[in-house]
Amino acid sequence: MGSTRLPGKMLMKINGITVIECLLEQISHSKLLTNKIIATTTAIDDDKIIPIAKSLGINVFRGSQTDVLDRYYQCAKQFSIKNMVRISGDAPLIDPTIVDRTIDLYEKSEFDYVNNFSTNRFPIGTEVEVFSFSTLEKVWQNAVKPSEREHVTSYIYTNPDEFSVGHLNNVSDLSNLHWTVDRKEDLEFVRAIYKNINRKPILLEDILKLLDDQPSLLEINKEIDPHEGYKKSLLDDLNSANK
Repeated sequence: MGSTRLPGKMLMKINGITVIECLLEQISHSKLLTNKIIATTTAIDDDKIIPIAKSLGINVFRGSQTDVLDRYYQCAKQFSIKNMVRISGDAPLIDPTIVDRTIDLYEKSEFDYVNNFSTNRFPIGTEVEVFSFSTLEKVWQNAVKPSEREHVTSYIYTNPDEFSVGHLNNVSDLSNLHWTVDRKEDLEFVRAIYKNINRKPILLEDILKLLDDQPSLLEINKEIDPHEGYKKSLLDDLNSANK
């Protein structure tokens, strides 16, 4: 709720329901996800998320607003989580089949960590990460940069020699596409997707077909940099190092 680029975005409406409810509806179609937890902050604004979670029977953990890594770690400890799936709260078009494919790769391998965005990647807004508690604990103990504390797993892919990392590859690189809700233009784009696709869940293939039929939709948020938040964190790293 405390987003600086789009304040209150988690409760903004898409097709009559909030961003967070859209996300939860999408992942409700996952066949492999079990216990679902909203890991939010202790900020007063995030009080508004709690009634939604309760109404849907979703567990909630509340922790640090800035040290998201610590929030994840404390959440995993409280709920005794052995393996976890990380999905960003601003991804209302997360594809449950991609979630399951990423989990399946992790379960059938001996990787410490698996994602779907390090190589031939899926669109931004469909990111899935799966990792063990022991991996999270190692990151929590060693990550010191502001970007590493904010972005939870960035320490893993900047220190690949310390971890066994697996990648779910897409057939083609779709990283030029993005539908996370970072700014109002992104929200408008996601609303257009929901308006034009009636099936549930909305899958990647449905969106690609729609964009092929109506490429003008890509104009809605084409000027938005989906990496803006991470770039800011890297600048914070430099500022911290120079103090």
